[in-house]
Amino acid sequence: MEKTKVGIVGLGTVGSGVAKLLLDYGDRTGRHAGRTLWLEEVVVRDVKKSRGCQLPAGILSDDLTRITRNAEIKAVAHLVGGLEPARSIMLKLLESGKDVITANKALLAQHGPELFDRARELGRSIAFEASVAGGIPIITNISQCLSANQINSLTAILNGTSNFILTEMEDKGMPYSAALKEAQRLGYAEMDPTMDVDGSDAAQKLAILAHLAFGARVHWSDIPRRGIDTLDVADIKYARELGYRIKLLAIAQLVGASLELHVSPTLVKSGTPLAEVRGAYNAVTVHGDAVGRLFFHGLGAGQMPTASAVVADMIDTVVGRTGITFRTLELWSQRESPVSSRDPANVEGRFYLRFHVDDRPGVMSEMTGVLGDNGISIASVIQHEPDQRDEGVVPLVIITHATTEGATGSAVEQIDRLPCVRPGSVRMRIRD
Repeated sequence: MEKTKVGIVGLGTVGSGVAKLLLDYGDRTGRHAGRTLWLEEVVVRDVKKSRGCQLPAGILSDDLTRITRNAEIKAVAHLVGGLEPARSIMLKLLESGKDVITANKALLAQHGPELFDRARELGRSIAFEASVAGGIPIITNISQCLSANQINSLTAILNGTSNFILTEMEDKGMPYSAALKEAQRLGYAEMDPTMDVDGSDAAQKLAILAHLAFGARVHWSDIPRRGIDTLDVADIKYARELGYRIKLLAIAQLVGASLELHVSPTLVKSGTPLAEVRGAYNAVTVHGDAVGRLFFHGLGAGQMPTASAVVADMIDTVVGRTGITFRTLELWSQRESPVSSRDPANVEGRFYLRFHVDDRPGVMSEMTGVLGDNGISIASVIQHEPDQRDEGVVPLVIITHATTEGATGSAVEQIDRLPCVRPGSVRMRIRD
């Protein structure tokens, strides 16, 4: 069988998985590629570090030029995290004539236009299925399989760490801090979990999906986002009482000629597909005008699911499919964006509001007056017994009818200033 030489830069968790698939299942990859993907070189920062796979003798080094100067290596799995030196390494690979396969969503979200322009100038390609949702083939489905559709909306759980934490909080009644420690113990969360739990990771992935689905050119840091790091287990209990589960949702939705984009903890109706996504899993609901509603579900991270996506991209790259798609789609090109971002204040929906208020007559009247002044009507109210830890104070949960982000934000700010309301109010979207 014909042999095509490939390389790997970065042999961490995912890189080790890619090496295993190439070395242990060459017959499988060869059958799909019509040739043997021959692992010629692996470059790492520290050659002395123990690795999660057994490599053939002589292919591991810390010298990138063993790949860049080897004209026989055609495609390289770029599995380096962060922004630098990941950006510089990718440019060197492209400039040495290599096609690149990457799993680095942060790099694409931050430097996509520069890297894709450079690849086009050089006649090279960048494949990136593994950058979003791990083993779920969402990039290929949006960019190729659904190309006959106008995609109307994407609603997704894109961060497995956050979803695992929310599942632990719901199933075991854990406070956020304890659920985070459990996620770290099991390897689902980094020692510094900030990007996962504050919504940044999901926003980076949403920026990539929005670009593919809608042509949107929005920087991930401009996407309104809230994470789960301030979530109280009490809200998970109240949501369940109302028939909902709380999920960290990333949403991109066309409204006329503008695009609604945001990441936030959201109440999702129990029994619906997204509500039932548990543990460290990811899911994406896509609505196309021709195909209707599709649901993709699977492991969004981890060694072998992500390695699966990397090797699939490698196969597409060496047989030429990636190059054709890359030239045709003109991703992150200088073309004008066909959609504008919608003003977040005008985003519509129902909302969950929770307050701690004085247990005395007239309080509800004061609060509903503020809501009414902002054009907000109430769908339902839950008021429990006074909090034993704080006598004279009761938790009050309000579900609104359809309103806007701006109206609820303004109303909550005004209500928080009322003398009868204690600090710590909560506002979350509802996705019915």
